[in-house]
Amino acid sequence: MVTLNILDYALIDEGANASEALKQTTELAQLADKLGYKRFLVPEQHQALSIASSAPEMLMMHLATSTTTIRIGAAGVMLPHYSPYKIAETFRMLEAVHPGRIDLGIGNSSGGRLVNHALNEEKDERLSYEQQVIDIQKYLTDAPDSEHRFHQLVATPVIQTFPEIWMLGSGGKSTKIAAEHGTAYTYAHFFKPSEVGREIISTYRKNFKPSSFHDKPTVSIAVFTIIGETKEEAEAFAGAFELWMASLETAKNPPYFPSVQTAQKRRYSSFEKQKIDQIRKGVIVGNAHYVKEEIIKLAEFYQADEVTIVPHLPGAANRRKAIQLLAKAFGL
Repeated sequence: MVTLNILDYALIDEGANASEALKQTTELAQLADKLGYKRFLVPEQHQALSIASSAPEMLMMHLATSTTTIRIGAAGVMLPHYSPYKIAETFRMLEAVHPGRIDLGIGNSSGGRLVNHALNEEKDERLSYEQQVIDIQKYLTDAPDSEHRFHQLVATPVIQTFPEIWMLGSGGKSTKIAAEHGTAYTYAHFFKPSEVGREIISTYRKNFKPSSFHDKPTVSIAVFTIIGETKEEAEAFAGAFELWMASLETAKNPPYFPSVQTAQKRRYSSFEKQKIDQIRKGVIVGNAHYVKEEIIKLAEFYQADEVTIVPHLPGAANRRKAIQLLAKAFGL
């Protein structure tokens, strides 16, 4: 049986605002908890007007408090912007309040030139991505290392458990670091749906070294899933997703996630149509039975342990219905 997770972007629907979006994300997490999904994840997105999740750590504390058993995680924290020590203390605090339920997803995206500059203003030095991973693991586990430049430093609060670490990526560099340092790995199928992804995951498994966080290689794939009660309804939802993605791909910053009605009025240029065709390769669209079968095929193709669905549908009620339909199809 495939283990199912959810990555929710806290989408701001047409006619809604950020506060409403965050409330809807909380309701979605609570429903996912009741339905039996394993993890509920939120991203770090800056200068994205249609997404309310810019500070995943803060949202995670709220979501973990609002749910009971589901694991809550970031997918992910972008390491280039932050101190490893600060990240470790933040996630130790989350783990202390909600032991055994916290996931630290980490990534290496800069978020664009302006965002990168704003988050790193006046910083003179940059650690390598791999060194940041090493540092976070040291701080989270209190592993003795007399050679470490801050070997006397302790991340607080001092606790007996630590969050799972998941490296997010779609390329060879992140895979190599994940395998070398024993983190779990999430492959972004929605960005790079290809044979290359299977090779990347195979390389990760072959080169994996056990760590305090994971004793064996663990893989998740992330995929856009658009689910309706019928294929026709799902395709209508997909039209809204395509309009949103086309806007992002053509250097626009849409202020909201469009409705089906707005999407149906849109006419695309040939360039936009090409972008949409490319985007659709990383999306599963259909009724729950069809989506279930496609998820199983993807999991087998990648030899993935878990699948993280990204339910980019217009309307909070439709997103709730989508995860209900899929849970029923899988018999959660």
